[in-house]
Amino acid sequence: MMNGVAFFLGVNFVVAVCFSAVFAVVATRSRSRRAALWLAAGFGVASLSAVCELLVAYTASPKIWAIGAFATVLTGMMLLRVGIGHLYARRLDKRIAAFFVGASIILCYAIYELPRGTPLQAFSYQSPFAIILLDSAFVVLSSRGRQTVDRFLGMVLLFTGLHFFAKAGVAVLVGAGSAARDYIHTNYALISQSATAILVVAVGLTLLATLVLEIMADQRSESEKDTLSMLANRRGFDRQVQSLLSEAPNGKHAVILCDLDHFKRINDTYGHHVGDLVIQGFGHLMNNSAPKRAALGRIGGEEFAIFLPDTEIGAAVLFAQALRGATMTLPDLPESLSVTASFGVSPLTSAAGLIEAYRRADIALYTAKNAGRNQVKLAAGDRAETENQRGTVAPDHWKT
Repeated sequence: MMNGVAFFLGVNFVVAVCFSAVFAVVATRSRSRRAALWLAAGFGVASLSAVCELLVAYTASPKIWAIGAFATVLTGMMLLRVGIGHLYARRLDKRIAAFFVGASIILCYAIYELPRGTPLQAFSYQSPFAIILLDSAFVVLSSRGRQTVDRFLGMVLLFTGLHFFAKAGVAVLVGAGSAARDYIHTNYALISQSATAILVVAVGLTLLATLVLEIMADQRSESEKDTLSMLANRRGFDRQVQSLLSEAPNGKHAVILCDLDHFKRINDTYGHHVGDLVIQGFGHLMNNSAPKRAALGRIGGEEFAIFLPDTEIGAAVLFAQALRGATMTLPDLPESLSVTASFGVSPLTSAAGLIEAYRRADIALYTAKNAGRNQVKLAAGDRAETENQRGTVAPDHWKT
């Protein structure tokens, strides 16, 4: 029996140390760096409890090592709670955390001489662990924007917290040894350490999955972003459009394609640095002007696309007119440079018609180009009460 418990103590030590190392590595790539470092510290400190448990059985000073085992597990859990707070924007006051840990260690010292396996001793010993983990579960489950992995993590933490109350009940029923040094020889120890091994792995892997998925989402976002305009690139724009269409496949939407006029001439005359400033300025203008749910993308060198969900075609044309007018006053450019843009607008009423809407908007764009540029053209065959000539003034609520 002793060898079995010692084996699980060794497993728990190795698993906790490995998780500590992995979270430290993940911290170098994650935007939640502080959270990952707190988690690494939590698993690292908690790993020391296995060493303390063995020292309880094989040294002449079991009391100090028994309290050490309690303190390292509790401190490790509190560090995990701090990390989870950073990860889910629910930070824990460190003074409260320190007070709770200190008071719990004092409680452990006070109940050390109580008969082991009594309800008072068992539940007093296990309750601090349960409280920290249940609080962590509450933080995760009450957070906004939860994903499937977050819900799973919350449930794992909830189950792990409740399992400490169950351990106290088992200690009362089957006994935990007459003294601290006897713990390692009991059936209770084997049950406790094997359950702990499983739950440590479950909590660690789920926390790791949460951070890894975050890193993957960040990398996908970076791969789908045009770093010059700070808009989505073609792939990112297409993904955003598909996501919006999945929410309302048969709604009234609008597609706008736009092209900066004479952009090659700008590069040739003023240099590529100024050309980059034009792209940056136009991207900033689009970001500041478009509705929050709109999909915005730079789909070519000087070509841009806008998808306006749940938007009447007339409103889309007015928005394009406002954007056209604001383009002529882009800031931080040479005084002699006046930038203009041409726009093509097409309605979209079903997800199946997206390619056709792009095609019609593209034709309308080149109609605007051929008509003298610096214009907004509606796809042929669509009616909207709007003016497509230079100098048209949009209503105040569309001005940019």
